Amino acid sequence: MYIVVGLGNPTKQYENTRHNIGFMTIDEMADRYGISVTSIQHKARIGKGIINGHKVILAEPLTYMNLSGESVRALADYFKVDYSSEVIIISDDIELPPGYIRVRPKGSAGGHNGLKNIIQHLGTEEFIRVRVGVGEKPKKMDLAEYVLGHFPPNEMEDIKSGISQTIDAINLIMDEKISDAMNQFNRKVKKDSAESNENKTLK
Repeated sequence: MYIVVGLGNPTKQYENTRHNIGFMTIDEMADRYGISVTSIQHKARIGKGIINGHKVILAEPLTYMNLSGESVRALADYFKVDYSSEVIIISDDIELPPGYIRVRPKGSAGGHNGLKNIIQHLGTEEFIRVRVGVGEKPKKMDLAEYVLGHFPPNEMEDIKSGISQTIDAINLIMDEKISDAMNQFNRKVKKDSAESNENKTLK
């Protein structure tokens, strides 16, 4: 069994914000595979189903982002899954351009409070995560304001592509092909040439 958790904040005001791309991905998976994510258990909205022969629980924690670990730990322990191979976390990443994704079998929180809380509650950094790019924060904008903001219309095509790729990557992960998922979907971020030239000038 796999537990696929999309991170985000509950309540309508946070729908379709950058921080909620995990929820957006779970919603798309639910639609694609006909899974109803409506049951409330272990501080999460969950749905049970079968995806490509695998028993899957789709989950959206209702604890708010910074306490996501409470729900993830409760779900993982109740359903007796292995943290390192059967828990898959979907989160936003401001270091990646919109629509880029990054698959990792383990790693640090990278400054993400939701991942930080999950690491704290699971007691390990060894769990699979797929980070979905939401674009870099403008220099003078507050981080909270940025991640809780909505996507501009010109980014939505890239975001939808990223969500679709995330679901495809998760299918490979559940088929025990995480290396294939990393090779296929992890793209290097190319630095803008103007930025590179500026950095050279500063050195």
